[in-house]
Order: sequence, then structure tokens, then C-alpha cells
Amino acid sequence: MAYWLVKSEPTEYSYADLERDAKTQWSGIHNPTALLHLRAMRPGDELLFYHSGGERAVVGVARVASGPRPDRSDARRSWTLEVRPVRPLPRPVGLAELRAEPALRDFILFRISRLSVLPVTAAQWKRIIARSATSPPVQGRKPGSRSSSRAAAPRKRGST
Repeated sequence: MAYWLVKSEPTEYSYADLERDAKTQWSGIHNPTALLHLRAMRPGDELLFYHSGGERAVVGVARVASGPRPDRSDARRSWTLEVRPVRPLPRPVGLAELRAEPALRDFILFRISRLSVLPVTAAQWKRIIARSATSPPVQGRKPGSRSSSRAAAPRKRGST
């Protein structure tokens, strides 16, 4: 079994839409590299469902339900395959959190961010799934900084 990440603008088609529909045809991919990845997918492969646009977060897990085949409805000769939902993640894992994770430093999402279909290694998959089960990081504070542990005592004017 292989692992993949697929992106969708949530205003166009969200993970909630996939859950409601119970399945969908993943199509409309025209980037040559993304098409190579789509054509390499096999039934049973698992997908991280990523909301792009303003949200930028991994939000759910889906599964490839059919092998890729030419999309006869697309004049640009794209390919399509069936995708089914598996489960939403316990919490979304945002792009900033993914970037901050040392174990994901080689994640292709950071190098070729425009791809809508990309491979995920087993180690990356496990780390992203694990991150979704933990509390989100506290924003705006650096670990170990004075502001994260206690506030400075106020100074009285005129005192030394």
C-alpha cells in the first residue's frame, strides 16, 4: 500500500463533501507530475485529504477505491479514479505545524507546493497522523523564552 496527499479547495470540494457523498471521482488533474502520481495510485492506497486555499491543513483520510483510468469527459486527456472517505482527522494539521515538524523536513509539499497530488512516505504519514492526535501547538510563544514562562515584573518609574 502506498500513501498520497491530495489537495482540494474546501469551497470547491471539502472533506465534509466527500463524507456526505460517500465517494467521488478524483479528476481534473492536468499537471504532468501530478498526473504521474495519480496514475500510480492503486486501490487500497491511502490519501491524506488537504484543504488548500485559506485553510491549508490536512483534515482527513481517504482511500483509493478504483484504479486510474482515462477521463473520457475531459478533452485535455486527464485521468480519474474513485476515492472514498475513511475518517476525518481528530484535528486539522496546518501547514505551519507541518513545516515546524523536523521529521517532515523533506516533505515534497514544501518543495513543490503547487502539486495537487503527491506521494507521502510511510514515516511522514505516521508523523502527520500522530500530530493530528495531539493538542495543537500554542501560537505566538517560543518554547523557553521568558515570555512563555512568566511575564516580566513591571518597573516603577524613578526606581533603580
